Amino acid sequence: PQTKNPYRGRLFVADMPGQYSADPKQHTLSPIVTGATVIGIKYNGGVLIACDTLACYGGQKRYKDVCRMKQAGEFTLLGASGEFSDFQYVSKMLDETANEDFLHEDGYSMGPHEYSSYIGRVMYNRRSKMNPLYNQFVIVGKKKDGPTQLCFVDHQGTFFNEDFVATGFGAHLAVPLLRNDWKADISLEDAKQLAVKCLQLCFYRDCRAFNQIQIGTCDGENVTIGEPFAIDHFWGHKLWLEKRLEVATRAMQTPGDRGLLGGASCAAPGALVAGSVQVRGSTQHCRSEVALAGAPSTRECLSRFA
Repeated sequence: PQTKNPYRGRLFVADMPGQYSADPKQHTLSPIVTGATVIGIKYNGGVLIACDTLACYGGQKRYKDVCRMKQAGEFTLLGASGEFSDFQYVSKMLDETANEDFLHEDGYSMGPHEYSSYIGRVMYNRRSKMNPLYNQFVIVGKKKDGPTQLCFVDHQGTFFNEDFVATGFGAHLAVPLLRNDWKADISLEDAKQLAVKCLQLCFYRDCRAFNQIQIGTCDGENVTIGEPFAIDHFWGHKLWLEKRLEVATRAMQTPGDRGLLGGASCAAPGALVAGSVQVRGSTQHCRSEVALAGAPSTRECLSRFA
């Protein structure tokens, strides 16, 4: 219905129920503040999550003390990579779900299977609306004496269970290490060492990774998110320290050489020659290794470009 607006003196269309703005609906087109790899590993008696504490603002390592884990209910732990604001949105939904579950007072509480299924349906629902939540989640947990649960859910609603999993760039870098070193009866300490090893590799190879990490565990009785700690790293490898882009600038030349070469000089033995030389009326670019016993003459230099 159309009603009179006494303040503006013109007609307007009353808002429909649920409509809060006259602006068109806008969707997130690309993540802005993002987190990198999350590692999930089952061990003998429980399951763990490991991830770093960095949230990048585009390509800038802006927020270095961020927790990318979330406890859901009594027995479930969630780890997220991707858009951090979408992770906060899902975290709020999980809090509301856990509160509603508590208010039922029926003696039953949701476990990792229920929470992972719920998150999978939420992600698929948003994907179907062409407005996805840009995250990859690792949902782990163990409900009392029940089996350990480790699930992967991505922004399209893809959902599966696994013994170990890695998100983000770690899906390419860390999974081969997990395949080689994981075993069904792996202990908690060995699982932690394996997770640290995977995140070390990601720190070396992924520009969005960080060397401060957190590890969270679920053992059926407690859900624990550990304090952040720094992992060891080493950058002093010989091949990484070689100065391959430096060019020797020592030159031995005479005034005559300078005139014939148009300003370019003949370098000392073993030096790298890079420049341009006028030969037969056209400029030719040269780059060659001078390996003569002594400083070459002008004629010897020009003979290299004939």
